[in-house]
Amino acid sequence: MIGCLILLVLESAIAQRAATYAEMLGYPTGVKVVIFHVDDAGMSYESNEGTIKSIENGVATSCSIMMPCPWAASFVRYAMQEPMDAGIHLTLTSEWKDYRWHPISGKKAVPGLVDAEGSLWPSVREVVQHASADEVEMEIRAQIDRALEMGLKPTHLDSHMGTLFYHPPFLERYIKVGVDYGIPVMFPGGNNKLLKISMRDNLIKQLKKDGKFREGMELPGNEMLENAAEIGQQIWKSGLPVLDDLHSVSGNWKPEGNPDDKAWGEYKVAQFKSILREMEPGLAMVIVHSNGDRKTFDRISSSGGSRYADMLAMTDPELKKFIAEEGILLTTWQEVMERRKNIK
Repeated sequence: MIGCLILLVLESAIAQRAATYAEMLGYPTGVKVVIFHVDDAGMSYESNEGTIKSIENGVATSCSIMMPCPWAASFVRYAMQEPMDAGIHLTLTSEWKDYRWHPISGKKAVPGLVDAEGSLWPSVREVVQHASADEVEMEIRAQIDRALEMGLKPTHLDSHMGTLFYHPPFLERYIKVGVDYGIPVMFPGGNNKLLKISMRDNLIKQLKKDGKFREGMELPGNEMLENAAEIGQQIWKSGLPVLDDLHSVSGNWKPEGNPDDKAWGEYKVAQFKSILREMEPGLAMVIVHSNGDRKTFDRISSSGGSRYADMLAMTDPELKKFIAEEGILLTTWQEVMERRKNIK
């Protein structure tokens, strides 16, 4: 009798537990499903090279292209010749000092999106401060249309530097545009365990940079994170897939001292293993920024070492072996959308 009661309680608990988006998409219950995603394709030759190596020779399964950038057209052509999971990295910022890009819509059409140099603003804060939601929508549509006119069918949309997630009116337009085009929008609406870690790490990094961080201090909340479940449900009901989780701060990973490239890459492999152990079952996207070499990227940004280490980690046989041993499934945005289409 007691055994039957325990069984009924367990069955009731399982029934009441909300299904993960991975389960709703038809993936097995309790399995970790991961999209290793390379951001910033099209930004530079090195970015293109690193993206291609990470996908063709490594565990990365997807990428997204910065359409306003100088090497975007080259990557689009490659992605159509050698079909891969390629989305649009919707770009509203131009963050480097000497290597800049401009809105595809043109300065006259979206004056709130450009700085005194005529380039996109360097920071998310400046975009939020100066640009209207109408200008943002016009520009992200222009970026998608450029890819479509070149013949690329984007597998998904996401946001460079997360700009579209930092202001509710921008987020609304991002979702609206994705629904209008029928293209999945990257959005984490599930347990968000890794996202909370990512956002905490980023906030602490910024506070330390500003000299405002104190050990034990209470960190502020995030409006988007607080509303993520509700927004995720809205996106799902519109017919698009939703992530359970997102990790976005591998760029912060660096071992102590002055590591060589090999040591930095191995350190990142260990960190990727750690977050894969940490994540809960469901569908997660893990963001990296891969460079194929370091010959000229240091002229653009000091992040060249980290980006090269990301590529080394993505192509490291040890990480591939770990993923297989842990029973982690790798997927793409194309597969995720196909699964979503088959759900009535």
